[in-house]
Amino acid sequence: MEYKLSDLKQSTSLDLLARQLVEGFISGLHKSPYHGFSVEFSEHRLYNEGESTRHIDWKVYSRTEKLFTKRYAEETNLRCLLVLDKSPSMYYPVENRAKLTFSVYAAASLANLMQRQRDAVGLCTFSQSIETLSQVRSTPSHLEKLYVTMEDILKLRDFKTSVSADTKLSEVLHEIAEKIHKRSLVVIFSDLFDADESTQELMKALQHLRHKKHEVIVFHVTDKSTEYNFDFGSKPVEFIDLESGKKLKVNTEDVKEAYTKTAQHFYQLLKQQCQQFKIDFIEADVADSFHHVLQTYLIKRSKMR
Repeated sequence: MEYKLSDLKQSTSLDLLARQLVEGFISGLHKSPYHGFSVEFSEHRLYNEGESTRHIDWKVYSRTEKLFTKRYAEETNLRCLLVLDKSPSMYYPVENRAKLTFSVYAAASLANLMQRQRDAVGLCTFSQSIETLSQVRSTPSHLEKLYVTMEDILKLRDFKTSVSADTKLSEVLHEIAEKIHKRSLVVIFSDLFDADESTQELMKALQHLRHKKHEVIVFHVTDKSTEYNFDFGSKPVEFIDLESGKKLKVNTEDVKEAYTKTAQHFYQLLKQQCQQFKIDFIEADVADSFHHVLQTYLIKRSKMR
């Protein structure tokens, strides 16, 4: 089953929700074109001619008549840092805080999937600046700590108590690049709204991560129906900037064409520049299934081997 945010009971613990999402994904994976991607940790690989024979698993050979060598944890472990934007704009729409909730559930599901594969995972959360930066580990106890941190984010009802200024996304990403000392996969969940409104500064920060030899996946989290398509009906609407608190009342029909044109240009520019620097840019609509997030990770993981 492909779960969406609307399918989940948000009163359930994050641990159980993450497991539910991953198990639903795994059961569906075997029926999909992506069934070749390993979801569980693989302990063997095919023997290559010329290699030492001391790691060949002869018991497997006796059953399959194929030569496999044993793989050890240090050969397969991947290091991953989940970067979660919890700035005010991520609390949109305010009635259900869908962007933030979607991001937390997606990050928790990825952490669960990584732990199943014995990959090491860490968590970074930020608003105006970095608020949490955990170690990167693969133990069950570490995963539980990450769940607690993410659950605390969901429990925060008033985002204004946690931030005091506009978000400087580019500055945060530069700082993260300097703090990660081992090559990792950096997975970012953000709407990419930066106070300086400069895609150039944002791309410099993402380039900094690539310059440090990290692989990067950017999940661009949006409420597509309103933030991209501007579907607000035909009546006047008062908009409130969650970052600054500024208010603006407009007739949506008067501005829809100009807005959607500007939004499309912004998103296309982000995509093109990420492609240029070999950064995976993934559209993550809060109304879509979580499977796309998990599948993207597995594809990226397979390419990093």
